[in-house]
Amino acid sequence: MSSAALPARPSAREHHLPAAAVAAVAVALLVGLPELLGQTGRLAVVLVLQLGLVLSWVLVTGLQGFAGSLAVGAGAAVAADLALVLPERPELGELLAVFGVGFLALVLQQMLRRPRTELVASLAGGAMMLVAVAALGGLLLLERTGSGADRALVALLAVGAALVVGHVVDLLLPRPQLAADVPRGLVGMVLAVVAGAVVAVGAARLVDVLDGVGALVHGTAIGGVAALSALVASFLVVEATATATAAPPAAADDAGAAPAGDEHGGAAAWSLPLIQVALPLAACAPVAVALQSLL
Repeated sequence: MSSAALPARPSAREHHLPAAAVAAVAVALLVGLPELLGQTGRLAVVLVLQLGLVLSWVLVTGLQGFAGSLAVGAGAAVAADLALVLPERPELGELLAVFGVGFLALVLQQMLRRPRTELVASLAGGAMMLVAVAALGGLLLLERTGSGADRALVALLAVGAALVVGHVVDLLLPRPQLAADVPRGLVGMVLAVVAGAVVAVGAARLVDVLDGVGALVHGTAIGGVAALSALVASFLVVEATATATAAPPAAADDAGAAPAGDEHGGAAAWSLPLIQVALPLAACAPVAVALQSLL
């Protein structure tokens, strides 16, 4: 996939600090706005995260058919949220219809564009985008299962702690490095999981929900998923920026990818930390909902 609009590979500081800040802000909004506006507040934050993920995903991966990919992703975001908000007793299974219709729309969008370069890569990238965007909608179910807002607080704080600690530790000590050129280390992954578990136990005691073992399992599972998905997001960012650095300047425009130039280069710069946060949140949302049903 072409990513010529992306800036040169960011430094370790640029890779980690913006992502840690975005993670802290996103979790704060997911926790705070529902207290002020109820379910409408969480819906607003989730929708913004979904649309931000769509835009950043198209920019970072260079999906072919720029406008069409944005339209399919935005449509999937709205459909997923409606499927989880409108029913009286919504379940994650409601998203199956979104996946099915969204994939058909993606296939049509990719088949109708001209020329059909990088078709398989764009279909694969678009399918993953649909899954991640719809999975983010799972955050809307956190207050509708288990003990409601208290269980949601435990899950969200665990995710936030794992993401922030992982990025800060990897900025300071990315050792032993897990892959060449990716500023991620085993110490950061382990401490991210530990942070998720510790924060979950503390939050559970604070709001008097879950016993000690349940909170520990809850935080460890969510912290582990957050750490692994954050590693995947870092791989994606590093690979995309490396491809952009190596690509010729005019490589992005002729097949309908994101246009090159200073304006979109700036957009791609802010899209990197956004995708590093939205993707782990998408991975953790269904896990958090499942844990609320089991524990």
